Order: sequence, then structure tokens, then C-alpha cells
Amino acid sequence: MLVLGVETSCDETAAAVVEDGRRVRANVVASQIATHAPFGGVVPEVASRQHVATIVPVLERAVSDAGLTFRELDAIAVTAGPGLVGALLVGVETAKALAFALGKPLVAVNHLAGHLAAAFLEHADATPPTYPHLALLVSGGHTALIRIDAPGQTRLLGSTRDDAAGEAFDKVGKMLGLGYPGGVQIDKLSATGNREAFALPRALPARDDVDFSFSGLKTAVSTLLSGRKAPPEGAELADLAASVQAAIVDVLVRKSRRALVREGLGHLQVCGGVAANRGLRAAMAAAAAEDGFRLYIPPVKRCTDNAAMIAAAGSQALQRGERSSVELAVDPGLPL
Repeated sequence: MLVLGVETSCDETAAAVVEDGRRVRANVVASQIATHAPFGGVVPEVASRQHVATIVPVLERAVSDAGLTFRELDAIAVTAGPGLVGALLVGVETAKALAFALGKPLVAVNHLAGHLAAAFLEHADATPPTYPHLALLVSGGHTALIRIDAPGQTRLLGSTRDDAAGEAFDKVGKMLGLGYPGGVQIDKLSATGNREAFALPRALPARDDVDFSFSGLKTAVSTLLSGRKAPPEGAELADLAASVQAAIVDVLVRKSRRALVREGLGHLQVCGGVAANRGLRAAMAAAAAEDGFRLYIPPVKRCTDNAAMIAAAGSQALQRGERSSVELAVDPGLPL
């Protein structure tokens, strides 16, 4: 089955063709990072207009790179939520038009289900997760621990009570004058910094749950900076970046370990944009070696928003017999 995936939930215009839910035939991403960088974050209206300008050539290139014509596709999968409403509309309406014109099945995909499906895409150095397993889904808008018993059979175990880990990374990066996306710059600086240099809080340390909270970390960094005459530079900036990254990563690792034990699971996948963070990848690998659980993390290019993961999730949904009509609308409440 050849599925065309369409992803426009935020600031990436993406299209991909995936064969049989695993083999990526083509994966095209048009990034808007340079467009939004002067604003220090994504501007929804600007993102929507950029999607309108780029979606047709992105779709055409994906199909061409796959060595196909649009008529040879078997189905179309599109992100219908959650995300920026205006951005989502561009992808949804384009996918609906294509499905109608081609007479192909259409399926709506939850953006988070796409991230959960990324680990099942074929790549050289790993096998896909087995069921049941635990997923740590960590991105700019979401931080959650999810039990997955089968495709489409999920149970939310814990989530953030306020800010997502990715948002904390980016907001702290903005406080430090690192530009957008701040999380990427913090990760780079952390490589040469001392993670013990600044005492920063780890949220909810005494609670016996698997929920998260990162607003206190942002407040702690803001308070620290407000008491200084000049912002940190050089080695001190690297130390602060490393301390921030450690504060976030430590919590993510600790809660994941707790959830694995509580659920009696031995397999963990880490997915979402923050799964590209080198500090998190290294810390999870160390925890897996120490505790003996099996770890699955997609390649970096499939952690951030892309359409291959949407096509993979769409393939799983199509195999379950799911279909969407051309009356499909943006729906932030789609099931995983």
C-alpha cells in the first residue's frame, strides 16, 4: 500500500510517500525556521500563509521523488489535529481535494499518533517496537507517557500539568538570547558545559506519579537572570545551558523509568521533537543499559515534524478499516 502523508500542523510543510507502513519512498520537508526566527517563535498567521505557498510544490516533489504519479497512490493520510488551526486547514483541505479528485481513500491522523508511529518506519539500525510498550512523547507542545498495547490501543499514564519540555527549552533559550529554536542551541551549548554548575529545580520530585511540570524551571531561570547585571556568556552560558538541559532530561528519564516499572513493561520508545536532543538520547541509553529495558528512538530526522510518520500512522489506521469522508474538518480531539 502506497500512502501519501501530508503534515502542516505547525511550521513545517511536509509530504511523504510510505510503502506498507514502513518503507519511506520519499520524505520532503519545507522548514519555516528562518521565517519565524526574527519573531522568536512561530507566528500562526505567517505559518499558514507559508503553507499555502509551499504545499503544492512539496506534494509534487514527494510523489516525484517516490518515482510515482498521483494516480498510483493508494490512499492519503493527513494531520487533522492537534496544531495551529490555520496551518492544519491548509493540509486538510489540500488532502481532501486530492482524495476527491483521485478517488482515493482519505484518513485523518492525530499528529501525536504520527510521532508514535515514527519508530515503526524502516531504518537500518533498529527493529520496530514490540507490543505492549511504553512511549515517552516529548515535543514543543506535549509531554506525555503513553502505554501502547496495539496500534490505536493507547492509554495515557501521565502528562505535563503546565508547560511541555520542548516549550521550556525554547522559552529558556529565548531568555538566554539564543534565538529560535532555543532548544537546539541549548543542546549544542550543553556539550561543553557543566550540568552541575547551577542548582535548578526538578519538578514534582516527591510525588509518586508520572506527571510532569516545567513552569517552575522557567521561573527559576528567569529569577536567576533577573538578579544579574549582565547575561551569561562563554563558558558560563554553556554551564547554564547544560544545567537547564540536565534539569529537563533528569525528570523525563526518572518518570519514564517509574512508568516502566509500574506497568511491568520492558520496552520504551522515545518520540517527538525533543527526542532529537542529544542529552536525552544519551541519558535514555544509559538508563536502558542500567535497567535492562529495550529502547527505541527514531533517527533525528524522524523525531521532528515530518509527513513520513503521518503516512505510517495513516497506514495503521487504514489497516484497521478507518476512513474519513471529504467532510473532514480540523479536529484537535482525534484519538491516538
